[in-house]
Amino acid sequence: MWIYEKKLEIPVRVSKPDLQMAKFLITQYGGPDGELSAALRYLNQRYSMPNERAKALLTDIGTEELGHLEVIATLVHKLVKDATPEQMRAAGLGSHYADHDKALFYVDANGVPWTAAYIQAKGDPIADLCEDIAAEEKARATYQWLINLTDDPDVIQVLTYLREREVVHSQRFREALYIVEEFNNTKRIF
Repeated sequence: MWIYEKKLEIPVRVSKPDLQMAKFLITQYGGPDGELSAALRYLNQRYSMPNERAKALLTDIGTEELGHLEVIATLVHKLVKDATPEQMRAAGLGSHYADHDKALFYVDANGVPWTAAYIQAKGDPIADLCEDIAAEEKARATYQWLINLTDDPDVIQVLTYLREREVVHSQRFREALYIVEEFNNTKRIF
């Protein structure tokens, strides 16, 4: 079903190592409002959508979120790749280093591991799409706060791009909600 293109959705550069920023960014990798949660939520919810347009939208956005996950992973990796154990410890990443060295792991900024409790699938298309709109708005807000935490113009460029994609996704889910509500209203009349 998927074809993997061996390139990132957006080029990822960093101006300098920044372990503290990597610690903050990891929340978009394995946190409750991060890209893994979004991708799994949408790719799961698509099965209970009542029409092909809504299913296709969830598939498209869920797939794009997997691409965003790869962008975040690349950012985090580049920010920590040359760090010493002492630098990891000083940045508050000593426990991460003890368990994973510099490997990526699905955790939030506090080191709490990812859990399936982060995603929802009610089976009701309207409830699920409202959840999806909220998820995109939370991701948008998190990206803005991450932008506020860095002065690296390269990191800001990538985060701004990702923030804007979350806005587009929210708008698309709002459109899908309208379509599904119309579908449900038409179905109830007959």
